[in-house]
Amino acid sequence: MRFRHPDGSTVHLAYCTNVHPAETLDGVLAQLRDHCEPVRRRLGRDRLGIGLWLAKDAAHALVTDPSALRGLRCELDRRGLEVVTLNGFPYEGFGAEEVKYRVYTPDWADPERLEHTTSLARVLAGLLPDDVTDGSISTLPLAWRTACDERRAETARTALRTLAERLDALQELTGRSIRVALEPEPGCVVETTRDAIAPLTAIAHDRVGICVDTCHLATSFEDPHTALDDLTRAGVPVVKSQLSAALHAEHPHLPEVREALAAFAEPRFLHQTRTSTAAGLRGTDDLDEALSGDALPDAGPWRAHFHVPLHAAPAAPLTSTLPVLKSVLTRLVGGPHPLTRHLEVETYTWQALPPELRPRGRAQLADGIAAELTLARDMLTDLGLKELP
Repeated sequence: MRFRHPDGSTVHLAYCTNVHPAETLDGVLAQLRDHCEPVRRRLGRDRLGIGLWLAKDAAHALVTDPSALRGLRCELDRRGLEVVTLNGFPYEGFGAEEVKYRVYTPDWADPERLEHTTSLARVLAGLLPDDVTDGSISTLPLAWRTACDERRAETARTALRTLAERLDALQELTGRSIRVALEPEPGCVVETTRDAIAPLTAIAHDRVGICVDTCHLATSFEDPHTALDDLTRAGVPVVKSQLSAALHAEHPHLPEVREALAAFAEPRFLHQTRTSTAAGLRGTDDLDEALSGDALPDAGPWRAHFHVPLHAAPAAPLTSTLPVLKSVLTRLVGGPHPLTRHLEVETYTWQALPPELRPRGRAQLADGIAAELTLARDMLTDLGLKELP
């Protein structure tokens, strides 16, 4: 979906396909048919943006076979879909029964991460619509914190500098400008937007910026205005933003609240949980750890890294951090000029929700994704952007 900002520029809204498990190119093509096109039809749009997730095997097939890349481009066109951004964070296995810490490998100290992201950039340059010259790729925020000493951190920074040089060369070759965005996430070396400033200024290349994920920002209790002000002052570009909402528990000391939270503790994804105290941010790596004994102080609210549907807040006594998303979006695109032009709804946890909240089949999932995009569209038009055909 495209929107005209009051300054005349185009802002793109997509939804991320990492909600649909697929490891191969055939799986990606099936996603377009079974999920993406039905969402577009529900929205009554001739064109729908998708933030494509390409696992290692799918990306390799596309980058080594020009005819496969042309075929994917034709299939996107045929189904009324377009791609300006990729989610390059998960490498493979994101649809596995247990993902947890595996999603953080390989990290940016591993040569495989550089090669995979280079492949993604080459693929994206071939998928961009004819009238679009700028693409974006969100990626792992360097590494999970326990896997990164200073030697590995410098290796990661060197890899990102190498990637930036390759992206410069790619633009010279294709005329397409691809940028990569570190996505701060709780528990990683770059956990917050503030954590991103030092490595990104050290890399010092405008091809490498930040992806502001509003669930992650909220989970870490970051103030949106402070975070974005800090990035602006440091000259760190917001390459893209993922529109997402975290799970919020206002009174985690109450038994009924803990019982409600326990329904969201599940075995597939990691749900880092945080609380803000007078001594600073405290947290656990997963929700079940927070709920066991006194691992986390419960005098103040808890937030868990669980991407809950934007349009459907959890039932009381829980809620979501949708107000944080709205505040971030207002700053990103509500001013005289947009701070980013790539927005991506990213709720990948539909099938990890408590059983009674999960969609039953493809039709209900498509209904839910369409409802999220409708909410995002309404927020954008309320900020003065005009939806384009």
